[in-house]
Amino acid sequence: MSLTDFRTLGRSGLVVSPLALGTMTFGSNAWGTDEGLSRTIFNAYRDAGGNFIDTADIYSGGESETLVGRFIAESGTRDDIVLATKFAFNGSTSPLTQTQAGGGNPNAGGAGAKNIHRALDASLKRLRTDYIDLYWMHIWDGVTPVEEIVQTLGDLVRAGKIRYFGLSDMPAWLAMKAATIATERRVPGPIAMQLEYSLVARDVESEHLPAAREGGMGIMPWSPLAGGFLTGKYKRGNTSDTGRLSGANPFGDSKFVDRNWDILDVLQAVADELERPAAQVALAWTLARPGVASTLIGARTVAQLDSNIASTDIRLTAEQMQRLDATSEPTLGFSASLAQPFIRRMIFGGYDVTGWGE
Repeated sequence: MSLTDFRTLGRSGLVVSPLALGTMTFGSNAWGTDEGLSRTIFNAYRDAGGNFIDTADIYSGGESETLVGRFIAESGTRDDIVLATKFAFNGSTSPLTQTQAGGGNPNAGGAGAKNIHRALDASLKRLRTDYIDLYWMHIWDGVTPVEEIVQTLGDLVRAGKIRYFGLSDMPAWLAMKAATIATERRVPGPIAMQLEYSLVARDVESEHLPAAREGGMGIMPWSPLAGGFLTGKYKRGNTSDTGRLSGANPFGDSKFVDRNWDILDVLQAVADELERPAAQVALAWTLARPGVASTLIGARTVAQLDSNIASTDIRLTAEQMQRLDATSEPTLGFSASLAQPFIRRMIFGGYDVTGWGE
């Protein structure tokens, strides 16, 4: 596999690379890279054959979009690139920008029609383009009706301002309802889900992955290396590394639990067998998961980018996959276990029956 082993995203005709370049690190933020290094990383990804660039309106307070737009314009490759950005967070209160209590405009965030149009127009200007290939709802606001979200984003598809849309960090029921409404009304619907998914974050397998399969949505994992935990740079009993999980960060210290350390031990053992870095094996596992269309990667150096891309060369054996699956098996409730093979064998008289899309 390589970045040019393209696949379609969900049940759509949008063709993307198996690894998407996430640009949260572009610009002035705690994990940021300056313009020169950001440009170098962007060009290295493109030179390797990658076509999928993912940003958001709140990354570095909009600076990430500005840089991405500049780099695309410089390269003259807008038609070659699948450009994705996001809306929903309020710039005055988002934890990814300057946080303040109150004082912001409530209509400058959320999934309502007013904010979607405001956010999209601002993103188009920063990105120097007249359309977005994939527009993500960054997070559900908990109040906007699904019907309004589908109507607004579908109208934007029909108007040509966006080509497709997807949903990120939302309940599985909401994504499935959006897909159903779109099907019943014969209007554009979501083609993808963007979710935290890694060896130490597999809870989405309970509801989100089955919903995605049923609704024709591809899975796009974010943080497949669990904020750097799965690189192996943090050690049990010593978590003082200067990476993203040290100090103030969106994950807190949630990754430093016994279960995750045990998963990391098995991951490192498999990596040693393959004589490859643990991070590459973790990415290879994610790429091999059913339903995963393209996985987000981020990099603060070209070396990190090159190492991530090298993960596409890894082919895990069935035995290695089984070991990684077993040690990271999520705890699911009874209702989520109904589709498991041993339950199916009970239902179908001892036969292994495979469902559609598996």
